[in-house]
Amino acid sequence: MNERPGLELAFAGQMAGTRIQKALRALGLKNSHARVLMMLADEGATGQQALVQALEVDPSVLVAMLNDLETAGLAERRRDPADRRRHIVEISPRGTRLVADVYAGIASVEAELFTGLDASEIATLHRLLVRIRATAGDRTCAGDEES
Repeated sequence: MNERPGLELAFAGQMAGTRIQKALRALGLKNSHARVLMMLADEGATGQQALVQALEVDPSVLVAMLNDLETAGLAERRRDPADRRRHIVEISPRGTRLVADVYAGIASVEAELFTGLDASEIATLHRLLVRIRATAGDRTCAGDEES
């Protein structure tokens, strides 16, 4: 049978995605909510419009996600004192604690997935995946993510 790296990548991605989604659900999170929390944890307080652009989602989708996160006490929105039309989004202390569990859950899944690879192979895989994402530029799946 001919090598089909794209197909292998798709199957591996589906398997990894399913396992990560399961780990996030165990924490009571959807993929999209975890992604917002991780971004806020990593970047700090962020303007709502900047989140829309970084996450590549429709503003109404982000508003729904932020409503869920605020209701759960995981994030907070406030008006920017310098520009009252602008909202600043910040992770809450509870959200920060949960993100630590998110990262631990993802690390556990990755350890399981990459058990047959050494550190050098994992680093090479990461570099290759980053290059594929950077050069593919295909946004056709952007709306397909489970929210």
